[in-house]
Amino acid sequence: MIKSAHFTLNGAAGKTILGDATYDDKNPNSATIIFIHGFKGFKDWGAHHLTAAFFASNGYRYIKFNLSHSGVTAQNPNDVTDMEAFASNTISKELSDVNSVIDYVSSTFPSTSISLIGHSRGGGLAIIQGARDSRISKLITWSAISDFSSLWKKEQETEWIKTGRIYVENARTKEKMPLNSTLLDDFNHHKDQFNILNAAKRIKIPWLILHGDDDINVKFSVALDLAQKQLNAKIQKIEGANHVYGASHPYTADQLPKDLQEVVEKTLAFLNRN
Repeated sequence: MIKSAHFTLNGAAGKTILGDATYDDKNPNSATIIFIHGFKGFKDWGAHHLTAAFFASNGYRYIKFNLSHSGVTAQNPNDVTDMEAFASNTISKELSDVNSVIDYVSSTFPSTSISLIGHSRGGGLAIIQGARDSRISKLITWSAISDFSSLWKKEQETEWIKTGRIYVENARTKEKMPLNSTLLDDFNHHKDQFNILNAAKRIKIPWLILHGDDDINVKFSVALDLAQKQLNAKIQKIEGANHVYGASHPYTADQLPKDLQEVVEKTLAFLNRN
């Protein structure tokens, strides 16, 4: 039977990481997948629950969690509402959270192998972590970015430094979401450490790159750039797919959208083969 268990961890800067594990109780020692959501995303966005159930029904423990500064709270799990937390997020905080979740999985399930799946900015985080963390056995990126600074416009940086804050639009709600200049400061201070393309060169574990060729948020050419840096990686195009593979939020259907179904099936085949 497919079950779900919730957990909370101490995250960056005193914030809480909310997470859950989806698993088949007939496979208590199954391999573990940790999913890292993207910018403006969260663990309960769209069809993530169906994705978790798919992998659990195929013998994996599937961990998804909210990065501590995602802006999603226990009181409002289905939207970004804590704008001050969202504004104060940094890449350093996100990588600290990812490490905390891996620590939790490693200590709670010490005999498990761990695979990372990262979507969009979460894909960038997964590449950085996968290049430096020997606990990770396999890496899968969905619509991954290749540069954290691609998430804002270069021409915004002068205003950002001057005023201490810029705003990005939530395409779904049209809400203006704040970003403090601490994000830019953190990126500039750790440019070498946060260089995703350089990290891609150092990946030594099996890596699957999946990307839609109709992705207007992160162009398919970005996937080609990543694959060019790591020739051992396997790259597969999802024909006609957008950035979220046909999912939306809220997602009320009981079946995965066609493109996301293709993504999870290709991911499963890769995990089972490597």
